[in-house]
Amino acid sequence: MWIDSHCHLQERYRDEQHSDVADALHRAHAARVDGLVCVGTDATTSREAMLLAEAVSRGDFGQDVPIVRAVIGLHPHEATNSTEEIFDILATKSPHIAGVGECGIDLYYEHSPREAQRKAFASQIGFAHEFDLPLVIHARDAWDDLFEVLDGEGVPRETVLHCFTGGPAEAERCLAAGMTISFSGIVTFPKAPELREAAALVPLDRLLVETDSPFLTPVPHRGKQNEPALVPLVGAAIALAHGVEPEVVAVASSNNARRIFSF
Repeated sequence: MWIDSHCHLQERYRDEQHSDVADALHRAHAARVDGLVCVGTDATTSREAMLLAEAVSRGDFGQDVPIVRAVIGLHPHEATNSTEEIFDILATKSPHIAGVGECGIDLYYEHSPREAQRKAFASQIGFAHEFDLPLVIHARDAWDDLFEVLDGEGVPRETVLHCFTGGPAEAERCLAAGMTISFSGIVTFPKAPELREAAALVPLDRLLVETDSPFLTPVPHRGKQNEPALVPLVGAAIALAHGVEPEVVAVASSNNARRIFSF
C-alpha cells in the first residue's frame, strides 16, 4: 500500500551487513510498504543503491520484501567532487536506476561553496534531461538559488522536491514549477505547524511520502533509528492535514511514486 519515496537503506548494505538490511526489508513489508526508493548522495552510495536494488530483484532477500529502485546523484554537501562518476553510473542505463539525485542546494550548512553547489546541481539537471529520468532535489534555505538554476536549465518532466521543509508560499512555488512534493517525518514534529499547512494545500496527485531514513524518525519513535517501515506514520500525518483517511494518502502517494520512479 505504501511506497517510501526516499531512503538510504543501501548504506546499511555495505560491509556485508545483509542480515540487518534483510530485517529492515521484512519489517517494511509487514508494515504494508510495497516499494522503496534508495537515493545516493555520492558515487559510492549511488552504486550501493543500485547493488541493493539488483539483490532484491534477484530474490536474495526472498519474495516478501518491497521492490527497490535506485536514484543516482551527488548531494550538495559533496558538490566539490566531480559529477563525472555520477554520469558514468547513469550511462550504464541499468534497469534499476529510477532517477537522478539527490542534488540541489543547501545554504543552511553550506558544506560546499555556493557556486560549486550551483554548478553540480546544473550538471545533474542536465543528466536528468539527457537520460529522461526524474530529478530528486534537496533544498534547504536556498529557494532563490534553487529556482535560478532550475530556470536556467529547465525543470525536468518529473521533478521531486524531497523532504520539503518550507511553508505554504514555498509549496505554491514548487507546485507552480511543476514539481511533486515529498514529505518526511518532520511533518509529525510538534514544532512544524507551517509544514503541515503546506502539506494540506498540496494536491494528493502531487504528493509523496518518505522516511529519509535513517534520519528524521517520525513521532512517536523519536530517538530511535528511522527505517522504511515507519513511512505509514508520515502518511497518517499527511492524511490528518488533508482531513482524509490514511488509506487515501497511501493509494495516491503510491500511485504517484509508481508513475515517477517506474515501479
